[in-house]
Amino acid sequence: MAAFLLGAVLLVVQPQIVPSRPAINSNAETSSQSVQRELLKKTSQKNDFKENIHSNGSCQQLPQTIIIGVRKGGTRALLEMLSLHPDIAAAESEVHFFDWEDHYRNGLQWYINQMPFSYPHQITVEKTPAYFTSPKVPERVYNMNQSMRLLLILRDPSERVLSDYTQVFYNHMQKHKPYPSIEQFLIKNGELNVDYKAINRSLYYIHMQNWLKYFPLDHIHIVDGDKLIKDPFPEIEKVERFLKLSPQINASNFYFNKTKGFYCLRDSGRERCLHESKGRAHPQVDSRLLEKLQEYFHQPNKRFFELVGRTFDWH
Repeated sequence: MAAFLLGAVLLVVQPQIVPSRPAINSNAETSSQSVQRELLKKTSQKNDFKENIHSNGSCQQLPQTIIIGVRKGGTRALLEMLSLHPDIAAAESEVHFFDWEDHYRNGLQWYINQMPFSYPHQITVEKTPAYFTSPKVPERVYNMNQSMRLLLILRDPSERVLSDYTQVFYNHMQKHKPYPSIEQFLIKNGELNVDYKAINRSLYYIHMQNWLKYFPLDHIHIVDGDKLIKDPFPEIEKVERFLKLSPQINASNFYFNKTKGFYCLRDSGRERCLHESKGRAHPQVDSRLLEKLQEYFHQPNKRFFELVGRTFDWH
């Protein structure tokens, strides 16, 4: 199973290249551009906006889709796979506009400036996994665009906890800083430490309730992160349909890398996998402790299944 878990994080991040297609007729302003201009007027005290239009007709615009999470659920893999589609323009890095106060205070013009150049027919996408678990974010996204289409990728909550710890552990190791064992986080006074932040992030139903206060369920597509690892193509097909994209991504875009033990991408004859910092092996955890963690998530998982009207193959 560890080999499959490594696959949650496919692909090397690609630098964002300004499109080089012929210029679009400037007289034919699209509805998305019009909506963007109105949003800017409503959310700023000034109307001195800079549209940053490229000579080839592309421009920076507000995202029409956001990958809101979940942390260590496979958001980078999802974004890279989705970027195979020619009608997707993806932000290069995590923006953290809605969850970081310093960024949010900069306003929507700053947010637009972080977006890639795209054409009117393209969907601009950004991903910031922390959005899903940040209480203020759903309302802020809603205030920007009530019709926003959201992508949420989830994994088995217990496995997500282990991945969460693993990322922080390696970050400390790279800086030559000591870091406690995972048992020291999971156990407190002989019991499961339910105050551990990694555990709270896996209580999906709590965070989902917050999003459903502002967005209907049909505006939030949940990607099964565990299935994305084992067989990515069917999950990406569902994302294409949700975003109303023409079916451009196919099974030949994915190949199983036997050396790495997970799926990588094939794009225009070029093969690529995620950065080596992704997909690290999880720490060994006592089986009894792991069972206790899985047992803790049983009821929260059930509540989440009832909330979204579907089930997942989680422990």
